[in-house]
Amino acid sequence: MRRTFDNDSRYRLVEGDAKDAELLTELAVECDHVVAGAAMIGGISYFHEFAYDLLAENERICAATFDAAINSFRLGRLQKITVLSSSMVFESASIFPTPEGAQASSPPPRSTYGFQKLATEYFARGAHEQYGLPYTIVRPFNCVGIGERRALRDHDVMSGNVKLAMSHVVPDLVQKVLKGQDPLHILGDGSQVRHYTYGGDLARGIRLAMESERALNEDFNLSTARKTTVRELAEVIWRKVHGPDKPLRLVSDPPYEHDVQMRVPDVGKAREVLGFEATTSLEDVLDEVIPWIREEIEAGRI
Repeated sequence: MRRTFDNDSRYRLVEGDAKDAELLTELAVECDHVVAGAAMIGGISYFHEFAYDLLAENERICAATFDAAINSFRLGRLQKITVLSSSMVFESASIFPTPEGAQASSPPPRSTYGFQKLATEYFARGAHEQYGLPYTIVRPFNCVGIGERRALRDHDVMSGNVKLAMSHVVPDLVQKVLKGQDPLHILGDGSQVRHYTYGGDLARGIRLAMESERALNEDFNLSTARKTTVRELAEVIWRKVHGPDKPLRLVSDPPYEHDVQMRVPDVGKAREVLGFEATTSLEDVLDEVIPWIREEIEAGRI
């Protein structure tokens, strides 16, 4: 699939191992800015299946990235590193809405994925403390959009009669509804609260954090202000696909251990410092996501 920037003279794609510190160091000496975003990532079932790899592999990636960034900064080239963390650093938070800083006062995340994402933030703070490397930390909340395909795993994960693709609630609920699952299977009782944020909005927030002078050595929650339960999400998707008349019936499957009940961010700092607000509604996001997943199903990719 061709992208608009593929032939841009300022764009260069280098294929290699994100754990290769020598390669990353070679590339970083030419960079003004490094974005630390490479990682093994998947949905909630991923946290169990790859509990060790998520910790070990992502630590190797993170260390190689920071080694490269520190070297470039010490040579006088790199201006800043922007670190893509995660809302999972707040996995054990008990303050809602959860502000920046709560990661330091909350119990540590229970999942190895959340723990490692918190570690990336300590990499940033440690590199700044020891080497003076400037940083910005951003925490996207429940990114939703098109483009993500089936997660790689050793075995299939079933939800009722449908094989899950990512174990991310929006694409998997859409997939199940489009494939005619009735009653519709959800994890737990559906009262879990999330803030489903459009990927395009998050990309804009990340760019603002990269470019803003006021973001230097700061951290930001990037999220929509709208909270939605899983039951409410299922209802919206069901109505988008089936219309107003077909009744929605739900079946509750046992939740995963790390299925956090509440994840509600305080978005005030990003709004006040960066001028960022996630403005795309869940309904508009689904109008983009549902046709894309339908095409993926028809093509046999999901």
